[in-house]
Amino acid sequence: MLPELADLLGTARVVRLPMRSRFRGITAREAVLFEGTEGWTEFSPFVEYDDQEAAAWLHAAIDFGWRSAPATLRDTIPVNATVPAVAAEDVAAVLDRYPGARTAKVKVAEPGQTLADDVARVRAVREHLGPEGRIRVDANTLWNVDEAEHAIHALAPFDLEYVEQPCATVEELAEIRRRTRYMDIPIAADESVRKASDPLAVARAGAADLLVIKAQPLGGIHSALRIVAEAGLPVVVSSAIDTSVGIAMGAHLAAAVPELEFDCGLGTVAMFEHDVAVEPLIPVDGAIPVVRPQVSTAQLDRLSAAEDRTEWWLDRVRRCYRIVEHAAAL
Repeated sequence: MLPELADLLGTARVVRLPMRSRFRGITAREAVLFEGTEGWTEFSPFVEYDDQEAAAWLHAAIDFGWRSAPATLRDTIPVNATVPAVAAEDVAAVLDRYPGARTAKVKVAEPGQTLADDVARVRAVREHLGPEGRIRVDANTLWNVDEAEHAIHALAPFDLEYVEQPCATVEELAEIRRRTRYMDIPIAADESVRKASDPLAVARAGAADLLVIKAQPLGGIHSALRIVAEAGLPVVVSSAIDTSVGIAMGAHLAAAVPELEFDCGLGTVAMFEHDVAVEPLIPVDGAIPVVRPQVSTAQLDRLSAAEDRTEWWLDRVRRCYRIVEHAAAL
């Protein structure tokens, strides 16, 4: 059952969270928070996404705010540190924001940077984590197959756990996986799952060794769990640079996944200067708890988006709600 649009808009708060370092080309993250019958929930598709794609994120917000979460199999979720495309000398300061984390995801293929920059950054991460640490790199689709093969070869000496979305298409992922099989470095799919009309296409094509899943773009926890069951591949639960409310949604998803082999990308609240929760879901001893955080009214007021941005987001909620409502009626 969908809540009424008026119920969404009646509790909606639009916030803007400044980030400590530029990530994905942004320096602040905007989100809409709603207070549902089950607690606070979040709607935060990236601004460049069209309404059809963003509607899945609204469905996820409704799912978490107005529907009971599945039974949990664990109380805490181990998380990775996230290292933006910073200079090598800044890596240690970034990793220090993730106390106890044994795994780091490192951004590579940043526009305007070189492979040498990536190598230097990953080397600095390895030096900081030591030989026991786990390093995964994320290219966010920005290499072609030849560039990916060259880059993976250059980064292989740092003992990579996996390479996330090195190329854009399912066909390219299958090809780079074939070309680099001799290096025994797994290929993970992210955008090819969460931005696809058919999230299972990656698994059927044999294009990845594991899937990176995110609750919001997959339509919510229940929808994501169905995809996990059908795909039959190991998964990493990650975030889309969410507030603590969105991170809680991801944590509840990770807590319900039957097998959780990898540390999850749910420590990203550490990337913000401020958060909306009374107790932000920042990693402690390399993990976050599976809870619904209490939202601070004072922080909502402090972090409120400008009036024009608030109206932009509320209009977006109205448009996406019509899409969700139409799909529910089918």
